[in-house]
Amino acid sequence: MNNKAASAPAPHRTDHLVAAAAWVETPLQLLSVLEAHHTGGFARHTRVLPRSGSGALDATVAAVTAAGLPDGVDVLPSGTTPTLYRENTDTWFVGDAFSGQVQRALLRGGVREYVVVDDGLATVHLLRLLTRRVAVPLERARVRSTPARLALGLATAVRLRAAARAGRLTVFTVLPLPDGLRRDAAAVGIRVVEHDFAWLRALPGAAAPAENRVVLGSAMVRDGLLHAGPYLDWVLGHASDEPVVYYPHRREDARTLEPLNADPRIRVASHGLPAELGLRGLRDRHRVVSLPSTAVTSLRVLLGRHGVAVEAAEVPESWWTGQAAPGLRAHLSIFVTDEKDSR
Repeated sequence: MNNKAASAPAPHRTDHLVAAAAWVETPLQLLSVLEAHHTGGFARHTRVLPRSGSGALDATVAAVTAAGLPDGVDVLPSGTTPTLYRENTDTWFVGDAFSGQVQRALLRGGVREYVVVDDGLATVHLLRLLTRRVAVPLERARVRSTPARLALGLATAVRLRAAARAGRLTVFTVLPLPDGLRRDAAAVGIRVVEHDFAWLRALPGAAAPAENRVVLGSAMVRDGLLHAGPYLDWVLGHASDEPVVYYPHRREDARTLEPLNADPRIRVASHGLPAELGLRGLRDRHRVVSLPSTAVTSLRVLLGRHGVAVEAAEVPESWWTGQAAPGLRAHLSIFVTDEKDSR
């Protein structure tokens, strides 16, 4: 992937009162909306409504607010539903296009610009669905939807494909999209804009951990995709070489965290911020190791210029459970690239 900063996208409107609304449910969605607004290419004023009930999202909101939000951004008190999408704004930032609440809002809303921001692997899955020859329901991978949700997902796909044909759908991403998928997106009218976390990189540097080796945690054990035993052995193997700081995934549970907390060679970080925010202070003495994840790409973009090695290990076949479909395993392989080649 070319990690050079994309030039700021040209605004779709010239009116200086262009306003945007965003409903964010994860820290990455929030960071992505802030980066998109920072380019100046989508809106002059963006109001962000975080979903309530997520400690990690609350911590991220507090951290970015303390650091100083981009000019023109207001982050509202958290709520349980995407009520901002009921207002007559010019642009909607969309984090989770598979959410039933978001899909219903998209169908109720009138004509406007849509900017899809990163939501992990779901962003790539969404693009693949929207670029099919015919419209297919927008449903999450590995989920069996009810007939009602399939109908809702199909109607949403039709709405977004129509927006793409009219030049009103943009995907704003830091992910290494396959060339074929980029071509397919362009063919149906979807504009893809890359970014390199320009706003986040401009923030004052964060404190760096004393440990030289950082292991990024994964939620794949919690999600039933990986067996816990080999995963823990992999982490402990790194700790056998030198002291390790383990940066847990926000959805990890006791199956992985309790054994790691009990090992004196491992310090489990506890502040709850996304890796992109909490690890931006790493420098060339640090080495980051991870299983395939979107955070690998994000950290390479953020830290490559500081000489930080960010490595993604391939997952051996024996680690996978029966719930990990071959398509998912292949999907994750886009994040296993040589670290030097990714700069």
